Amino acid sequence: MSNIASNLKYLRKTKGLTQQQFADIMDIKRASVGAYEEDRAEPKYELLKKIADYYGLSMDELANEEIDGKWKPVPKGNASNLRVLSITVDQSDRENIELVPVKASAGYLNGYADPEYVKELSKFNLPMFNQGTYRAFEISGDSMLPLPSGSIIIGEYVENWNDIKPGQTYVVVSKDEGVVYKRIAFKYKDDKGLKLVSDNKVYEAYWVGAADILEIWKAKAFISMEFPEPAAEPTMETLTSMMAQMQKTINSVVDTKK
Repeated sequence: MSNIASNLKYLRKTKGLTQQQFADIMDIKRASVGAYEEDRAEPKYELLKKIADYYGLSMDELANEEIDGKWKPVPKGNASNLRVLSITVDQSDRENIELVPVKASAGYLNGYADPEYVKELSKFNLPMFNQGTYRAFEISGDSMLPLPSGSIIIGEYVENWNDIKPGQTYVVVSKDEGVVYKRIAFKYKDDKGLKLVSDNKVYEAYWVGAADILEIWKAKAFISMEFPEPAAEPTMETLTSMMAQMQKTINSVVDTKK
């Protein structure tokens, strides 16, 4: 059962607000505040989000936690925090793969948890991804070459950030950086967040703070309209380098047998 009614009443009183004052802040009628606090009605999604933001809470905390004088919030960056994830399903009740194109990336930061926003995204299904929750993101730029700009990364939702494996690639959605596809340098740290690395070494690695991260998706596949170019014919320089590497390997094997 939702704890919205009791939480709204408690939080309003901790601010020293009357029902009318709170109604004015939220731009709603005082009678609506009374109905919410007496559990005769529940705020709609947009209003619930506005109230949660006002009190510095998540919607999950506002709706499900029993907030009183003894309640202590879980640190926002905690990797195991419960998060709201909006999905869509097809006519057979199977989860869709929603596509977030580059032009929709900015809007996704505001609508990622809004069922109405997610419902408007283009969607598709792939038979090999029928277990789990997946989303597709179009990437831009050359920071992850050889994957070309415009590639579609299909990611599997990561609920517990402690499951993130260093050296593998993920789509990280954050408040400051937006939607990026990067390689993870280290395991997730509550006090630091994640260090993101580009495969194109021209770009420097950087940290994204735990409090800024919104979603993480583990890269499972990619779709590209560009086909790889044929391998270049080996040059004398590359052949010499290969021979030197082979000789080094042979020498190391011989040394271990001595």
